[in-house]
Parts: sequence; C-alpha cells; structure tokens
Amino acid sequence: MNGEPAGPDRTKYVLFDVDGTLIDAVSNQRRVWAAWAERYGKDADEVYHVALRTRPLETFAQVAADEDPSECLAALHELEDEDVRSGVYAAFDGASELLRGLPSGSWALVTSNYEHRVRGRFLRTGLPMPSVIVDAAAVEEGKPSPVPYLQAAARLGAAPEDCLVIEDAPSGVQSGLRSGMTVWGVNAAVAVEGVHRHFVSLREAVPHILAFASGRAGNAVATVSKAKATAKPSMVNTPRGQKM
Repeated sequence: MNGEPAGPDRTKYVLFDVDGTLIDAVSNQRRVWAAWAERYGKDADEVYHVALRTRPLETFAQVAADEDPSECLAALHELEDEDVRSGVYAAFDGASELLRGLPSGSWALVTSNYEHRVRGRFLRTGLPMPSVIVDAAAVEEGKPSPVPYLQAAARLGAAPEDCLVIEDAPSGVQSGLRSGMTVWGVNAAVAVEGVHRHFVSLREAVPHILAFASGRAGNAVATVSKAKATAKPSMVNTPRGQKM
C-alpha cells in the first residue's frame, strides 16, 4: 500500500467519516456530554476528555464505574437525539460542493454514530445523502477496527485499493489504514499519524478528492510512472519535495 490511487481505468470510491470531517459537531458533542455529566454528578471536563478517546461504554467504565452502563447509554442517546432536533449544526466549508460533485454510487458515510442522527444532521445542514451508510448499529466492531470501512467498500462493490478514506480522528485513520485503503486527513492543524496526505481544512482537500474520484489523479500517476520508465535518468527531474 503506497497511498496512491489504483490504476486509471478503475472506478474510484470515497468513504467519509461524518463528525469532525463533514459536519462540525464539536460544540454539540461537548454540550451533550456536559449535560450527561451533570445528570450523573460528574465533572464535565473530565468526562469529555475521556469521551474524546473512547467509545461510550468505555467512557462510562472510566468515569461512572458504579453506574449501570445500559442506563448511562440510554441517557446519552436521549441527549444526543434531543441535540439533533434542537442543536445548531454547520457543515464544514466545501462539504456541500464536494458531495454534490461526486458521482452517484461512488461514495459512502462511515460513522461511529447512528444513521437516524446522521440523516437528521444532513437534513438540517442541506447535505445530500449517499445510498450507503455504515453506522454503529451495522457493525460489531467499530473504529479503529477495519470492519466499518471494509463493509462500506463491500456494499459499494469496491475493492479496498480503489477506496479513499477521509478522516479527522486517529481511530478512524487507523480503521482506514487497517482496511488497506488510502487515507487522507482533514480539519486538523497537525497531521494524524499514518495518513497518506494531510489537509488543514476540508475546503483545501476538495479539488484533490474530486480529482481522485474522477480518475484524474490516477491518470496523472500513470503518466508520470510511464515517463519515468521510458526516459533516460538524466532527463527525469523531480522537483524537491514532490512525491511521485
């Protein structure tokens, strides 16, 4: 796996994480966890710090070990559903242009959340929905397991090497890498370890993602590879810092 698109004549697919990648939900997540912490008499900052690194049941085990985890989860789901109905959401700059520019059937959502919440957020932000959504209920193993992204690829009829994963979080990046896919990181000042390419914002990544999906990126790679194979060494000049 070298992080470059597969052959130019093969259909390309793009698999997106949702929260933090397409939709800015940081303030919503913090508000939900603060409300949950208040309900259980816990420190909101401590709870949120743990929740950023772990899945809900693991969070409860660390911050509320004396509570019934099923009741904790039910309370969290109640708060999240209410936030979908009443919270303020915004799509990241470039998200609408990007999703509307991708060919139908060539992209999917892979989220650790639940489909009904994703649909609610997309409806409120005006983003289009794909035909394939892999959510928390669709898999027994969540990120960083490769299972979510592999399931999305299978449902699209795509080979892993033809897929590009767009992520913002370490667990999602690891999930994409373990599935054998190309992984690009967005919406972070510092690149997540392991990504093949890094973009500070989704907006910066938009033209590159569209190029990958259209096959233009693959054509460029194929052309360069052919030129390197046929040219004399002295005639091939690679600019400093350029990846071939």
